[in-house]
Amino acid sequence: MNFLNRKRPLVILSIIIVIPLGLYSKYYQGLGSRWVNDYGAAIWYEVFWCLFAFYFFSGKKTIKLIPIYIFIITCLLEILQLWNPPILVVMRSHILGKLLLGTTFSWWDFPHYVIGCLLGWLWLELIDKFSNQVKIE
Repeated sequence: MNFLNRKRPLVILSIIIVIPLGLYSKYYQGLGSRWVNDYGAAIWYEVFWCLFAFYFFSGKKTIKLIPIYIFIITCLLEILQLWNPPILVVMRSHILGKLLLGTTFSWWDFPHYVIGCLLGWLWLELIDKFSNQVKIE
């Protein structure tokens, strides 16, 4: 199996782990639920998009670039939440639109986007290192 194909199963496995964690954190009702719902979910959101992009662009240079681009794009999406044209209101009225686009602007999302992108970068590094060491048949 070539180098690129050894990474993809690890990326898919990672996405399978991150999606439930992100969804669970969005609807978690225990101790610290407000922080977990509002900001913990944002961290997993960033990690997910880093992994998703890495599935398609898994070169050594992209490991550093993907989290930067994801951070920029999600910051732009956060700012877009200040704008409410009818098309975005309709999109945000559905669960998928809420999860992907968000509904309310918050300055506190930005530090959590940084944390999520840093965690995403570390995760990509681990996938890269692990795929170099282990042969997946």
